[in-house]
Amino acid sequence: MLDKVLRFFIAAFMALAGATLMHLASPLLTLFIGTEILKMDMGIFRITLMNLVCILVGAVLGIAVGRLTSPYFIHTLKRFSAWVEGQLNKMPIHDVLAGVVGLASGLIIAALLGIAFSRIPIVGDYIPVVFSIVFGYLGIRIMIKKRQDIAGLFNFIPRLIRDMAKAREVRTMATAKAAVSAEHDEEKNQEANAAKQYKLLDTSVIIDGRIADICESGFIEGTLLIPVFVLEELQHIADSADLLKRTRGRRGLDILQKIRTESKMTVEIDSRDFEDIAEVDSKLVRLGQIVGGKIITNDYNLNKVSQLRGVPVLNINELANAVKPVVIPGESMRVTVVKDGKEQGQGVAYLDDGTMIVIENGRRHMNATIDVEVTSALQTAAGRMIFAKPCKV
Repeated sequence: MLDKVLRFFIAAFMALAGATLMHLASPLLTLFIGTEILKMDMGIFRITLMNLVCILVGAVLGIAVGRLTSPYFIHTLKRFSAWVEGQLNKMPIHDVLAGVVGLASGLIIAALLGIAFSRIPIVGDYIPVVFSIVFGYLGIRIMIKKRQDIAGLFNFIPRLIRDMAKAREVRTMATAKAAVSAEHDEEKNQEANAAKQYKLLDTSVIIDGRIADICESGFIEGTLLIPVFVLEELQHIADSADLLKRTRGRRGLDILQKIRTESKMTVEIDSRDFEDIAEVDSKLVRLGQIVGGKIITNDYNLNKVSQLRGVPVLNINELANAVKPVVIPGESMRVTVVKDGKEQGQGVAYLDDGTMIVIENGRRHMNATIDVEVTSALQTAAGRMIFAKPCKV
């Protein structure tokens, strides 16, 4: 199959060459023959009848010569290919690669120089061909002989790759060590925070004041943590133009001073602030998550939010309700009726701890101290409520 393809291309090349040679020779043949009909223009590509006849004759002769000479050319081409293959097999692969690179470099240089010299009259069209042969050969020879020296120029690339790999490995190890160290430090901080058992105070519980008595009683363990943003809020309230707010703020600052000086608790001021959070309660919950502490408050909403976000809460109101005396139906107590109730005929009295007592038909005993009998008790979010009726005389 390859021989047929080669014979076809050889015949086609010879036909093209024969047609070209006969076309060039057609003017001379026209002069010798001198027949006017052969000088007639065919109207196709500005050729005469003589030109057309010469081209056809040249093509036929070329095909005939090509078919006759194709076996010789095919045999010669195969021998040349075998010789080239043998030479390449003898050469090391790096010499082959160097030769290819040298040939490409030489042809590029020849093309650049050929453009510059192609404008020379007469010989300008042939100079690029000469340059291609010369510089292609020189490129192959020089690249093969100097391949070791040229390769030495690029030795920095493997070294650079190795250095980059080592630097990446060092950075990876440093990052891993830093991560391990940070994790270890975080564990130590968590252990230290757990050992300190931080209790965070919010603004409302400080102003309430009962926390000072609870701390003095010793019922709270650990360290009281006062965030700086809570102090700033107390200062802002103490500087308010409103008299009531100003009094509450100053009371809160006095309570803090009392806890620091008179209680047995350890008090710390935390300087961390969270600029991305506006609300003080939200900042307090975030700090509680970080230090692993509990929030002491009497704010019902903060209580719910903290529980939802996983921060334990100690509610002063719940503590107060828990320590109030337990009353059971049928128990008697002596109280003073101080105001009307919501329902008709009801009277309202209070215990010393503030527990409200609603007295059935107690309105008629307004501002009088009477004995009452407990009928029921109700626990609400606001506190405990006792229902009673006057004792029979």
